Amino acid sequence: MSATISKKAVGVETIGMTMRFGAFTALDDVSVKVSTGSFHALLGENGAGKSTLVKCMMGFYHPTSGDILVDGREVTIASPRDASALGLGMVYQHFTLVPSLTGAENLVISREKVPGVIDWRKERAALAQFMERMPFKLPLDVKVAELAAGEKQKLEIVKQLYLGRSFLVLDEPTSVLTPGEAQEVLGLVRAMTRAGDLTVLMISHKFHEVTAFADDVSVLRKGRLTGTGCVTDLDHRQMATMMIGDQPIAALDSRAEPKPDAEIVLKVKALKAPDRTGLKSIRIEDLDVRSGEIVGIAGISGNGQKEFLEVLAGQRPRDAGEVTVRGTAYAATRAEARALNVRLIPEEPMKNACAPKMTVAENISFRTFDIDGNGKPVSWISASAIRSFSARLVEQFKVKTASLSSPIASLSGGNVQRAVLARELTGEVDLLIVSNPCFGLDFSAVAEIRARIMKARNAGAAVLLMSEDLDELLELSDRIVVMSDGALVYETPIAQASVQTIGEHMAGHH
Repeated sequence: MSATISKKAVGVETIGMTMRFGAFTALDDVSVKVSTGSFHALLGENGAGKSTLVKCMMGFYHPTSGDILVDGREVTIASPRDASALGLGMVYQHFTLVPSLTGAENLVISREKVPGVIDWRKERAALAQFMERMPFKLPLDVKVAELAAGEKQKLEIVKQLYLGRSFLVLDEPTSVLTPGEAQEVLGLVRAMTRAGDLTVLMISHKFHEVTAFADDVSVLRKGRLTGTGCVTDLDHRQMATMMIGDQPIAALDSRAEPKPDAEIVLKVKALKAPDRTGLKSIRIEDLDVRSGEIVGIAGISGNGQKEFLEVLAGQRPRDAGEVTVRGTAYAATRAEARALNVRLIPEEPMKNACAPKMTVAENISFRTFDIDGNGKPVSWISASAIRSFSARLVEQFKVKTASLSSPIASLSGGNVQRAVLARELTGEVDLLIVSNPCFGLDFSAVAEIRARIMKARNAGAAVLLMSEDLDELLELSDRIVVMSDGALVYETPIAQASVQTIGEHMAGHH
């Protein structure tokens, strides 16, 4: 059988939804109505209860009290399977696709009934026909592991539509997309809601997305519903007040102009490295980052940024070219990173910057556990030194953790990122290489993390910032360089930057 075409949209309503975990109340009497065929945004900071609410809708949690209505009828959703049967689906912030299979294979095996022997010719034809109705093109024959984050996100959405879901929860769907892709994905989803084929509940903390795409918004704060209404009746200030109360959002500190004669800290020349498919290579002809400036690299995911970062992090071999830090050849060994004060904040920190099962204290001490205060190797490793060092950083960087000895995997995304920042931004930093630092974080964490990066820059660090969030690059960078198809194709100082022009180069129209 080929993909089911989506049934007509259904509406979902929660009434008095309460969820307690022991003494902790994660949701307190929350009633939210997502009308049939509407695009409804659920706003709130991390820990506000957004995920708990949708997990109750999706059958992952059994609420302590409260009811769920689907199309006005009371239903019992005891498991995710019940939710699927009612046409409810969810696209998670953390991907659920099988990395070793292709997009096409992932779609076919995700169906409830998969034939014992798959007739691939038939399936491919059906998929091609299905993809024609999808507004974004996806390479379905590439292994998911090789797709960039933005492509995986689109495939997750496509998978739910392929399975015929008529109510979709999108969990921060654009944290991995460029503005152009975000516009495209949300525009498509909104068109489907307008056509009556789909109802959408989008978890977000980006006001501009809510304003641009949503019909209605509900705001949660500390487990309670603090406001709900028509998007056209609310401005950003009102939404912010519902979301965080009246406390001011930390402003980014004022930026000093970078000095044109500042020392060149990072220099990349004639760099060539294989891309993840092995079919093409990335080529960075010439890139300099000076002390006291942030150079932002913009690009649609999958254009070689990931590979470039891996080369700089020592995780991918290079075929040619040179990377120097303060005039010294740099191959990203731990000794070189220490001697030259190079720090790295990769994307998906849980996968690339942490040992998930090790404790918070151990993860924070990775750079320092084997040296003393003067940078000399120690003869034995002191557990108490690790604890006191990390305790200081946990407090300073506001890392919320049950204890220093909890495995770092037990922390929320924002707190993992804070712990990594604490480790990477403490001590002398001459070069900071950062990739998508605010992926999926709530906006007070975002403001704080951006302020930390800015502070490092103002203290004289050279910062190379790769991000798929153009707003972030425009807010932080002194210069923006666009990466397209494995090469740097355009550069502009921030004062002369035009979003339109940057967008065109990102999309390869130049």
